[in-house]
Amino acid sequence: MKLRQPATPLITVDPYFSVWSFSDKLNESATVHWTGSANTINGFVTVDNEKFAFMGEGKEAKISQTFCDMSALVTDYVFENEKIVLCLSFYTPLFPEDLYHISRPVSYMTAKYMSADGNKHEVTLGIEVSEEICLDKKGDCDVTTETGKTSNGLPFAKMGSAEQKMLTRDGDDLRIEWGYFYLAGAKGSSVSFKTWDEMTFAAIEVPMSEDLETTVLFAYDDIKCLEYFGEKIDAYWKTKCDCILKAIDEAADEQAEILDKCREKSEALFDDAERAGGEKYADLLTLAFRQTICAHKLAVDNEGNVLFISKECFSNGCAATVDVTYPSAPFMLLYNTELLKGTLRPIFKFTQTEKWKYDFAPHDAGTYPLVNGQRYGWKQENDPVEYLKRQMPVEESGNMLVLMACISMLDGNTEFCDDKMDILAGWVKYLEQYGTDPEDQLCTDDFAGHLAHNCNLSLKAIMGIAGYSKILSMQGNPDADKYMTEAKEMALSWTKRAANEDGSFRLAFDKPGSYSMKYNAVWDKLWGTKLFDPCVMYSELCSNKKHFNAYGMPLDNRKTYTKSDWILWTAAMAPAKEEFEAYIAPLWDAYNVSPDRAPMTDWYDTVTGKIVGFRHRTVVGGLFIKLLEGLF
Repeated sequence: MKLRQPATPLITVDPYFSVWSFSDKLNESATVHWTGSANTINGFVTVDNEKFAFMGEGKEAKISQTFCDMSALVTDYVFENEKIVLCLSFYTPLFPEDLYHISRPVSYMTAKYMSADGNKHEVTLGIEVSEEICLDKKGDCDVTTETGKTSNGLPFAKMGSAEQKMLTRDGDDLRIEWGYFYLAGAKGSSVSFKTWDEMTFAAIEVPMSEDLETTVLFAYDDIKCLEYFGEKIDAYWKTKCDCILKAIDEAADEQAEILDKCREKSEALFDDAERAGGEKYADLLTLAFRQTICAHKLAVDNEGNVLFISKECFSNGCAATVDVTYPSAPFMLLYNTELLKGTLRPIFKFTQTEKWKYDFAPHDAGTYPLVNGQRYGWKQENDPVEYLKRQMPVEESGNMLVLMACISMLDGNTEFCDDKMDILAGWVKYLEQYGTDPEDQLCTDDFAGHLAHNCNLSLKAIMGIAGYSKILSMQGNPDADKYMTEAKEMALSWTKRAANEDGSFRLAFDKPGSYSMKYNAVWDKLWGTKLFDPCVMYSELCSNKKHFNAYGMPLDNRKTYTKSDWILWTAAMAPAKEEFEAYIAPLWDAYNVSPDRAPMTDWYDTVTGKIVGFRHRTVVGGLFIKLLEGLF
């Protein structure tokens, strides 16, 4: 792709098993976790007994990097010196329709070399992975080490914390402290452990033959991956495979097939996105794809239900957050609604516990990796007034109703809703009471503070009620017409009360001349509900243009920062592809020139392009919304 990625994905499995490069060249800097904390992997190629570094900050001479490109599922590098050309590919089989491969914690690096000078050479590939892969920080405790062979004879080096602090802490800037990392390679490889820089490294050396691929496997068995309402549960892959060594063997056997499939799916996504929204849109989705999935953990509860638990990365660490799921949903709706259901199950489970006593939807279900019930604002639980100030009642209730409607429409049935209708009815009642002109409360853009009479939040309520009507209609319930009529009446009232004199619409009903992105109205277009006259949102889009800065439109008139997901949702309301492309071009520019090296942020400044906050969040799945057109 033409976009210069702000960070380059190497190993992308879940919020803990994550390794990135934050520099343009793989051997310019040490590899890191998405948080920016060290996650050191060094890579070497030895040519005729002369050692060169291709990854990390090794002291050895560096082989020159001549190429780097990433597709949705594969990151490719090329290195050259006077003797060889070395090609590397990093990839993980994050196929949304295939829950097993998403969950299987094995990631690949495939290498191949060609002679550059026409002579034969003796070449060995070397990889060294630091203890940082299995500790929060290096030196936290001793690590245990082991070498062995899989059933298929693949040599492996195993490393893990000696203390095994399994699921004892939660938080945002925190890495895994339990489980075991495995480094494996082809037969004939040699594995060992090394110590330098006050760290233990798992190491592998793999003899190479010209023009033949060799593969190194990075795997992680976290034993139990999440605590779910007091019970420690397994990652999904363990429902299909009972041993990490079997998973490694299986991954090795599938290597060629997996790589081909990764490339095919990447190409198909690029083509689809380019047709829908242009080349820059295709670049943005390429950048967002892996991050969207690997900011989740795919697990299964003790009743066999699929869970897809998001982590609010560099936000507050909350797990299964509803207003993170909501912007992420287009990706899951596009590829596999079971993933979306897996994000919502914890919310419904918590809603039905004695602890949740409210008539609106909760915000989250815990702090990753402890999914035991809402944590956002919970410090104020003994003060009902202060506690309610930390909630997002209209926001989360509207979100849940919209998402449940989307699932039903794309599944073609209401099976996921049928046993939850009493809960949904309660949330609709709340929106009927408070959604027309929301009181002083938070919305998903809570970083901007409380806001009374929030026009965009009222749009959320309108679409939530319309979504409920859609569900009732599919169930054959005659009350469906009543709720759709109510949503239309609210939309008409909204149009009158939110209007500015210039044809735009306000940030808040009581703030004439203010502006904001009206991203929640996108469902009216996608669902074809026609609650708003087409000229309403087109007039709004046209007025938005005068507010653009170098890197896009601000979220609203209060600050110059913006949200990338909401830019795409707003742009998706444009009636023509050319207008959509013009809307998102500054966002492409922001990522392309960002001075901050980090996985995709969704919160940045439209004047400087700098990150304001957040990174690696799954909300970038919201960028896929343009591809939902025509599916409902």
